[in-house]
Amino acid sequence: MIRRRLRSSTVVLGGVGMLAATLTACGSDPDRRCVDPVTREELPSYECRDSSGSGSYYYGGSSSRGKVSGGSFDKSAVDRGGFGSSRTGGG
Repeated sequence: MIRRRLRSSTVVLGGVGMLAATLTACGSDPDRRCVDPVTREELPSYECRDSSGSGSYYYGGSSSRGKVSGGSFDKSAVDRGGFGSSRTGGG
């Protein structure tokens, strides 16, 4: 008698989901916000998209009461790391 092993679709789908999450985490850009470079206050996104706008993109970090901290205006200085990474951005 030949025994067949059946894979549970839950296990297969769970593995695919984990793979997708890992690939997304490794290849994603850090969060960015439009910020006034002097006051570090968050601005509407059009202030950064418009060439005459006064904002600059701020990468990573966090926002509290409309002001950002813990990130950088230099995208390459902020590394999100990847799945399971403990690296943080600086600036």
